[in-house]
Amino acid sequence: MVGTVTEAAIERVVIVGGGTAGWLSAATLAARLPHLSIALVEAPDIPTVGVGEGTWPTMRETLRAIGIAEGEFLAECGASFKQGSRFDGWTTGAAGDSYFHPFTPPPLSSSSGGVPRALLAAWREDRAGASFAETMSAQAAACARDLAPRQRAMPEYSGALNYAYHLDAGAFARLLARHATGRLGVRHVAGEVVAVEAAENGDVAAVRLRGGEKLTGELFLDCSGHAALLIGGHCAVRWVDRSDASPNDRALAVQVPVLPGSAIASQTVATAHEAGWLWDIGLPSRRGIGCVYSSGFLGDERADAILRDYVRARVPGAGVEALAPRLLRFGAGHRDSFWRGNVIAIGQAAGFIEPLEASAIVMVELSLRALVENFPASRAVMDVHARRFDALFRYRWDRIVDFLKLHYALSRRDEPYWRAQRDPAGFSPTLADQLALWRDQPPSAWDLPQVDEVFSAASQAYVYYGMGLPVPERLSATPDATARLAEVRARERALAASLPTNRAYLDAATAQAA
Repeated sequence: MVGTVTEAAIERVVIVGGGTAGWLSAATLAARLPHLSIALVEAPDIPTVGVGEGTWPTMRETLRAIGIAEGEFLAECGASFKQGSRFDGWTTGAAGDSYFHPFTPPPLSSSSGGVPRALLAAWREDRAGASFAETMSAQAAACARDLAPRQRAMPEYSGALNYAYHLDAGAFARLLARHATGRLGVRHVAGEVVAVEAAENGDVAAVRLRGGEKLTGELFLDCSGHAALLIGGHCAVRWVDRSDASPNDRALAVQVPVLPGSAIASQTVATAHEAGWLWDIGLPSRRGIGCVYSSGFLGDERADAILRDYVRARVPGAGVEALAPRLLRFGAGHRDSFWRGNVIAIGQAAGFIEPLEASAIVMVELSLRALVENFPASRAVMDVHARRFDALFRYRWDRIVDFLKLHYALSRRDEPYWRAQRDPAGFSPTLADQLALWRDQPPSAWDLPQVDEVFSAASQAYVYYGMGLPVPERLSATPDATARLAEVRARERALAASLPTNRAYLDAATAQAA
């Protein structure tokens, strides 16, 4: 044991691990709390998956806050715009089975995303032939046309429609590293952590690297991914297995080049298969495609065949036989505590659930926001902050698990995997209660009371009604609600006439940067 606990101000932060979680943590802390001394240590030559990742609209404000220009981000990360997710084959698996979850909420929605009851009734009564998303948001039609959410003359990070990004994960981490070290003063240490030195109270006093160097600090962020060197190793915080609700535990991932000038999708496409689903993320120069599945229902060889069949059918000239998919194994779950002593787990060290609705990076962002807006002044108050942080993120992980389970719980597919996924035994009491309530009333803020819910009531409604659940008959439309839906159609036409395609926007931006 070394060191003693003092009540001195917290001035030195050590981040263990790089990647998106580590470097986003470093850049955020350095930009938002410039008085801190920040060191990030990562083992050299640790690969990232880098198949293309989806983000949430919160990423725009995150990038603005840390001082990265949008044009620089798009160019350096080979990024494109994401305006939502499309789910093909999830409800029945029949031809034409598809629904959309856009980022733009329905008109008249509350700040928490609750959908007005009169609006739902107006959809049922006046536009029964159109999907929920098509009726409630002009974004569905914009995405069907592969349109960008903004014009190039608009101020950066603003748009005609709400949007996030698809990006190259490896390139994003490299951009964050250059920005954090070159512009924000973060110290980068290349080395492997081989030991942890503890203070008298059990806190981390220092981490020791192979070669003998030692990094000391008052606060340590564990961004070491599944290794969880500090939160799992030193702190021995228990892992909470959530595979009962989320049994998917493997993925095969590939990067597929695309033809110059080909369309770039405005949404992540998630296509259901017999024992899981495939992601398809479009970037300007390639598509990141992966097959997610449960090894309890599907073998690796069959998953490989499903992935190749998908690529063959959807990516012209992909050279399917030459593809070498990377097998990823993962477990669904999270830590029992995310802040223990002077250690905070960020990213996959805190938890991981299948990447169905891009929850991984947004949880990093939300963790950092909670930290910087409630940064402990000294060790004396750190335990109070830790209890509040733990309560908030236990709630958030529970809600993420419930929201992802909703996509499966409402399916009517008849394969063994899908029957198992909708078994009520895998539902939390909260999800079971919500499904019972939503037969009589739409999702609302009463169901999701926290500030900064990861998935708002509108998101729940886009899935619930997108998968064909009925609107309660007792709800009545109003003339105002009917008029608002007509305004959506008018906005749809205006956007189609004014917005460029993703390809036109990004190619022009690349040409200008060159």
